[in-house]
Amino acid sequence: MESRKQLDSLFKPDSIAVIGASNTPGKIGHSVVKNLIESKFQGKIYPINPKEDEIQGIKAYPTVADVPGSIDTAVVTVPAKFVLGVTEECGKKGIQSLIIITSGFSEVGNRELEQQIVDMANSYHMRILGPNIVGVLSNSNKMNASFAPFLPLSGKASLVSQSGALLIAMDASTYTRRIGFEKLISIGNMSDVSIGDTVEWLSEDPETTCISLYIEGIKDGRQFMDVSRKATKPIIALKSGVSAHGAAAAASHTGSLAGAAAVYGAAFQQAGVVQASDLDNLFDRALALSLQPALKGDNLLIITNGGGVGVLATDAAERFGIPLKFAPKEVQDELKKHMPDFGSAKNPVDITGMAGTEWYVESFRYALSHPWTDGVVVLYCETAVSNPLEIAQGIKQAMDESGITDKPVCISYVGGERSEEAMRWLVENGIPAYGAPDVAINAMAALREYAEMRSMMAEDGSTDVKVDREKALKIIADARADGRDSLTEIEAKQVFAAYNLPVTTTLLSKTEDEAVKLAKEVGFPVVMKIVSPDILHKSDAGGVKVNIKDEAGVRDAYQTILKNAKAYKAEANIHGIAIQEMAPWGTEVILGSVNDGTFGPTMMFGLGGIFVEVLKDVTFRVAPVTKGQAERMLGEIRGAPILAGVRGEAPRDKKAMAEVVTLYSKMIVDLASEISETDANPVLVYEEGKGVKVVDARVILKKK
Repeated sequence: MESRKQLDSLFKPDSIAVIGASNTPGKIGHSVVKNLIESKFQGKIYPINPKEDEIQGIKAYPTVADVPGSIDTAVVTVPAKFVLGVTEECGKKGIQSLIIITSGFSEVGNRELEQQIVDMANSYHMRILGPNIVGVLSNSNKMNASFAPFLPLSGKASLVSQSGALLIAMDASTYTRRIGFEKLISIGNMSDVSIGDTVEWLSEDPETTCISLYIEGIKDGRQFMDVSRKATKPIIALKSGVSAHGAAAAASHTGSLAGAAAVYGAAFQQAGVVQASDLDNLFDRALALSLQPALKGDNLLIITNGGGVGVLATDAAERFGIPLKFAPKEVQDELKKHMPDFGSAKNPVDITGMAGTEWYVESFRYALSHPWTDGVVVLYCETAVSNPLEIAQGIKQAMDESGITDKPVCISYVGGERSEEAMRWLVENGIPAYGAPDVAINAMAALREYAEMRSMMAEDGSTDVKVDREKALKIIADARADGRDSLTEIEAKQVFAAYNLPVTTTLLSKTEDEAVKLAKEVGFPVVMKIVSPDILHKSDAGGVKVNIKDEAGVRDAYQTILKNAKAYKAEANIHGIAIQEMAPWGTEVILGSVNDGTFGPTMMFGLGGIFVEVLKDVTFRVAPVTKGQAERMLGEIRGAPILAGVRGEAPRDKKAMAEVVTLYSKMIVDLASEISETDANPVLVYEEGKGVKVVDARVILKKK
């Protein structure tokens, strides 16, 4: 409750001190006071400047201590070297929060001073927004506590941005795009208040219906996911900086493939956060998410007066994952009453260029009210025989009269000034409207993605499985005692087996004769592999021999593998040679994990064997992974048809594979404090009912 009150003081204060307030145009302290006045802020403004008695017509005070009464928040604009002292003064005054606009902290390497300020604020139970920010803008509070030039065009969505310059640019563009925002919040260095904190607060803000985020990086990914899952309104995020990170240093296949785009994309999906592809897309999708309900089914109907825009919309629906279907016969029969004989009632519904307001409105009215329809997109090409504004007003009236509030509607007008005027009217009256059909379809796709993710999140995430975590930790501890930061394949398989993962029988031989003995125990044919913590990629070293059928083959393979390993890495510490059952052929897939710096244990699934780095046909999830999420992972890769059974082959055992994915994810969560990266590659998937086998295993430990 205290935290909520402190954030209230940031985002809807009744009183604001501006520390560093100025009468000199061009200074940040001048802009903040000026903007508060011009935005008609209804609360009290206290300019703080020891050299001035009055700032822009408002009484000024030397320090916050001199201000009579309490202050909710202070906007700090003084140079970085003075901020620590100012923070202490504000703490002593009982101010609940600071909006630190000042730059010159961790963004330029000055982390120590930034941390000192946070520590000082914490000692007084103050929250800090920033530093290195533009400020906070709120239409409902008539508050421009920033150096952005004006409040944005009013809207229902609120935007949180890590980039101050981008926030200022987006503020201005709300007027040219005619897409408004309720609040703009600049978050900067996130020394204290995080993106997750703002999401949590905005989720309960009655003035905000959609939370929009521009993200460069998140410090606490798990906290962000937790609050996003609990949010009661849509969240949309544009993530920049999505190039692969850490690939050069990665020791596993998974580590080399776990780029920021893949991991953030998985986290957003699991947390119910819709993604935007670029800035335009962020605006367009936020508009739909802020004004319309989610699209809770696949039956989207498109009504148009032009075949061309209808085809463009159809193409866009396929591109954005909306499966267009022909309307049922009864729907088509009714819609044919509102078009000439040469129109089409299938889907898109082409009521032709002859359509006026009546045909549009009656077609829309019937389509929206029919139980088959889950949502409607209306497309309009401007003609001389129709009035764009009248059609817009008719559609709005039909929506209101229907009483239907759980089916989304998006509109696209293609035309001139009359169409632009009609689209502005539509947006002002709660209906998202766009200048191109593909943009309207993309906005509808956002409403569908939101509904699908929320449905997924309702799944039961429990995994009632008995595992032996202590055994796994003992194996890891023994390896660390040996001075190693990786497990041998045999040790890795022992860890996997402790989590009920179906590994192949693998035994260690230290002599040629022992290899022969163990091969006979395991049963021919066998696989033989080098076991060395210094040789992680065994095939590259010529350290693997397969399909060995007799004693002579074992002896020959033993000598060849040792010779190859020593030639590959003369100083390698060789533990021996593994004798492994030769599992029958199956479809090769890979499982893997990284301990991501933002989101923690993160799981990968994809096509396996030697193709994983060539095809990169993989998908990710932040662990733990539910059974439902695991099943979707199997269907997300391009190679999914192979698992389903192609060209006469039987379907693979996807149920068993999904169970293995969930167990693997439990393992990497349980052992997150010890494990850095893992691979199970290949994992062989057999026909339905015949299970899965983990053939090779790799575990890289965290360096301690």
